[in-house]
Amino acid sequence: MAAAGFWQTSRFRIDLAQPRVMGIVNVTPDSFSDGGAHDSTEAALRHCEQLLKEGADILDIGGESTRPGSPAVPLEAELARVVPVVREAVKLNAPISIDTYKPEVMRAVLDLGADIVNDIWALRQPGAREAVAAHPSCGICLMHMHRDPQTMQAVPMAGDIVPEVLSFLREQAQLLYDLGVDAARITLDPGVGFGKTVAQNFALLARQRELLAAGHPLLLGWSRKSSIGAVTGIEMAGERIVPSVAAAVLAADRGAAVVRVHDVRDTVASLAVWRAMKAQEKSQLQPQGQAPTP
Repeated sequence: MAAAGFWQTSRFRIDLAQPRVMGIVNVTPDSFSDGGAHDSTEAALRHCEQLLKEGADILDIGGESTRPGSPAVPLEAELARVVPVVREAVKLNAPISIDTYKPEVMRAVLDLGADIVNDIWALRQPGAREAVAAHPSCGICLMHMHRDPQTMQAVPMAGDIVPEVLSFLREQAQLLYDLGVDAARITLDPGVGFGKTVAQNFALLARQRELLAAGHPLLLGWSRKSSIGAVTGIEMAGERIVPSVAAAVLAADRGAAVVRVHDVRDTVASLAVWRAMKAQEKSQLQPQGQAPTP
């Protein structure tokens, strides 16, 4: 199945002719990178508005940290964090994605008008697949994760993971087709950092085009990840801005339709440089007109 040139979501048909930037809004006290910075409704909404001013195409709101070893958040606590933010964020005239694996949260935010469900569990939690399939048009991002956030890095994957990740993502998409979900609603995320070694994460980047064989747009999240710290020596996540932007541009160059980032302004600017180069590259491939006869 060929990847669509757009992503169908609840309220928006997102054009994917050029890579889109998804800005991260963590409504959590314990995110690995910016925990606590936006954990009130007012602060989170200010951050949403700022990211849109910086050029974000999509906002991804999350109420539970998924850093390695992070504890699960009770349902009521997650609802209390995200519902007030989503209720106001849907008024910003931008696609709103919710980073959650709980079907109860999915239903609550979709009822408020949210556009996308972004699930690290690829809808494998009981009732999650049915929650999104029941919606007429919400966008869906299926992510590959090895094991779970509590144990994924304690026992990471082994060997050549690219075929395994591709097979998993295909299987999860097929389960949605079987429930009648239109393919244009689905994007796929190979899950950088979710149960993979540093070398395996960079293999996903180097061989990212192989994942396009699944037939869906790819969403990549490299921003401030520990693998970037491992190869750069930058220990503090918040100081990994430049290499994170570099990874986002490399992902876009290898076919990513959406890049999920903390640092929207710098990513948007860097992608503008990349697009200018690609435009000239394309123009050089166009047939040139015949020179006039002397």
